[in-house]
Parts: sequence; structure tokens; C-alpha cells
Amino acid sequence: MKVILFANTEWYLYNFRRSLALALREAGHEVLLVSPPGPYGEKLQAMGFRWVAAPMDRRSLNPLREFALLRWLRDLMRREQVDLVHGFTIKCAVYGSLAARWAARAPGVPARVNAVAGMGYVFSSNDLKAKVLRPVVRSLLKLALGGPGARLILQNPDDVALFEKARLVDAAQVRLIPGSGVNCERFTPRPAGTPAGDPFTVVLPARLLWDKGLDEYVQAARQLRAEGRNIRFLLAGDPDPGNPAAVPEATLRAWVAEGLLEWLGHVDDMPALFAGVDAVVLPSYREGLPKGLIEAAACALPLVTTDVPGCREVVSHEQDGLLVPVKDGPALARAMARLQDDPALRDRLGQAARAKALAEFDERIVVRRTLAVYAELMPAMMSAGQPAVHGT
Repeated sequence: MKVILFANTEWYLYNFRRSLALALREAGHEVLLVSPPGPYGEKLQAMGFRWVAAPMDRRSLNPLREFALLRWLRDLMRREQVDLVHGFTIKCAVYGSLAARWAARAPGVPARVNAVAGMGYVFSSNDLKAKVLRPVVRSLLKLALGGPGARLILQNPDDVALFEKARLVDAAQVRLIPGSGVNCERFTPRPAGTPAGDPFTVVLPARLLWDKGLDEYVQAARQLRAEGRNIRFLLAGDPDPGNPAAVPEATLRAWVAEGLLEWLGHVDDMPALFAGVDAVVLPSYREGLPKGLIEAAACALPLVTTDVPGCREVVSHEQDGLLVPVKDGPALARAMARLQDDPALRDRLGQAARAKALAEFDERIVVRRTLAVYAELMPAMMSAGQPAVHGT
């Protein structure tokens, strides 16, 4: 079977879907990775994968440019004689699925799997641009996600309910799979008795978007510093200029200059980062299933996040982390102060978070369930190879 994995960044393919690509390749299937150009394309090629740079501008609203991208995808699929297309995020799911239907050599071929991680900027923002785009995107979703030979993978029950209520897709075609998984052999707790260090250190690991709760994180940092608490506030991630919700780099540097936080930029070795912190926070406004939180959970770190879709699938309040109201900087500050003051609570929450990551979010579970979706659509081809699913 030949499979296209199509995402809006090569970084996403490398960091979130590498284990899926490896499992497919080890089963004898051919994998073609497609995304806009970027430095992680070379890393994917170094691993022996075929990677093709798509002429895609994530922020483009030019109808001619978007139609040209659809035609490019259609031609690629026809040329490669693709059997199954798996698109990630709303734009890639819609475009990949539309191009697949256009390119089909026979009804239902290629098969189409669409993974939507959260509802994205168009549905989560209330600015004018998002409101204008919303009905257009709804119509495209209905057209792209339905029909024979299609499955929609969602990451949390709230999104399942939202799609069903909006009648964007037949409920029988929806599959719930929690995120892209985490390698629980790579993300492990630091050795018992090893302190993270002094002062108390927290990190927010995410793309640097306003809807990840960066404003609330800064509010909490100001409040806790004003109280005289000895806390380091770290921010791990890069700006995402392709996203309308991106925090300007000048704003990030102003926060650093004010002494509120330390901006680490992109971090390649996340296990090493987590080994040096006491807690992980993500005050997001909405998620599919946040990778940073489940990686931190696998490291047995206490988590603080918002009581919103996606985040509350990872954290159960007082059991394996703390939930706070969305857009509430003071509540976020109180939760972090509570963890600083109570080492026993940190340990209890962290151990429970690790147990949950092993039971529900290990990438081997996620890959196995994803391949089961493929097998629904292409049973004969999938039965020809049994992939070895392991940590990467």
C-alpha cells in the first residue's frame, strides 16, 4: 500500500507522526510525506523517507493559489498512484481529502483518513477574519470529510460531539484516538530523589500563540513575582508566523527584558528540559490533545492546565494534575503557588500522570489504533503486513 501523510509543517510530521511512518514502513508499505518546505524535511529524508515540499502557504486566502495547490495535490496523487491519504489539521484534511476524491482512480480509491486536532483558528477565534471564514470552512468540511472510503479521527470527546452536532460528518465515520501518542521509553521520570533545582521552575511548552494562554502565563508570573516567590518561568517554543494567533517576537522579547520569563526558543531535547523543571503548565483555550502535556505526564511531572476540551482529557483535577478556569491568570498563579508549597502533592500528581500516560497515551497504542482505521478502509492491503510498533 502507498500512503501519503500530509501536514501543514514538516516539523509536525517529524515530531508527531514519525512513529506512524516508521510502523508503516516496517510493515512493507510505501510512505510519502508531504508538507510545505522547511528544515525538518532534511531530517525526514535522512531517516530514509521520501518527503515532498508542497507549494502551500498556510495563511493564503487567494482562491487561485488555493486551487493551484489542490490541483498540485491531485496530480501528485495520480502520479504516485496513492492508495490512502491521511491529512492532519483542518486545512490539510480538507485539501488532502478533496484532492483525493478528485484524483480517485475508482470510487473510494484512494481511501481518505482525516485527523483534526482541535477546531483550529477559524473556529476558536472571534475576530472578523475567522468569522468570515467559518461558514466557508464548514461547507468545505462537509464536502471533504464525507463519502465512501473516508474516516475522521478526532482527539477528544468534545470535538466528537461538536462535529456530530454540526452534522459535519456521519457519526459512523468518526473514530476517537487520543492524540499522536508519546514515547514512554524516551520520556521518563528523573531518578528518584533528584531535585529539579532551586528556584522552583515551571515551563510552558507550546507554539507561541495567544490561544495557548501566553497572556495568562505572563499575568501569573507578574503576580507571583510581586508576591516575592522564587520561581523561574520558562517558555519553550518558537513563534508560528503562519498562524494568525502568533505572538509577535517583539512582545516575547519585551517579556524577557521585563524579567518575567526566560524564552528558550525551540528545544530539541524535551526529556532533558523536563528533567530540570518542577511543573509544566498549559493555560490553553482549546486543544485536540496537547502533546507537551502528555510528554510531561510521561516524565511524572505535575501538570497545570485549563478546564477546556483536549486539556481535560489529559488532566483529571486533583488526580493527576490541576485544572484552572480558562483565561484566568490569577487562578493559574494560585495553582502554581500551591505546587511550589506542597512537594508531596507534586509527587502524587506526577506519579498518577505517568501511570495515565502509560495506560492511555503511549504512542504504540495510538499507532495501533490508527492502523486499525486504515485496515477498515484497505483490509486486504493492511493484512499483507503486520507492522512492528515500538518506541522511536
